[in-house]
Amino acid sequence: MKLKMMLSVLAVVLLAACSREEDPFVDRVQSPVLVLFENTLGDGGGLTTEPTVTSKLSGAATLSLRILELDKTALLDYKKGIDSLPVSSLPLKVTTRTGADVATLTTDGQGRAVLTRPWSDLGLTAPASGASVSLTVTGTHRGQAFARLVRLRAVN
Repeated sequence: MKLKMMLSVLAVVLLAACSREEDPFVDRVQSPVLVLFENTLGDGGGLTTEPTVTSKLSGAATLSLRILELDKTALLDYKKGIDSLPVSSLPLKVTTRTGADVATLTTDGQGRAVLTRPWSDLGLTAPASGASVSLTVTGTHRGQAFARLVRLRAVN
């Protein structure tokens, strides 16, 4: 009887140890596109978690970006590798981190979209050099939603 009970307990422990548990810290999926920002500080394309893009304080705030799709069909061919294809006619929504709508953009044939707005539209009524606003660029490509964070900083 004791042997049966010990085997039952051992079976339950082994089954519990083999169960697959989702990782609570990685609840994201891979982005369907690559979002590159022009005029970023430091990394030359905005490949950091939250790139900082500069724009002249004297004029309108400008944020320029490119959307690329990574074609991995030749991944194993060392002569070709991964190709970056521009995503055209992709609607994008730009909002502040508080959720206020800033603009709706559409990429051109080269996958490029440009936001040009007065600094006051971004919530900076009297911006000084170094002032910044945190933005989110969102869209959907091939049925999968994506979001990209960016900080727009005013410079002299």
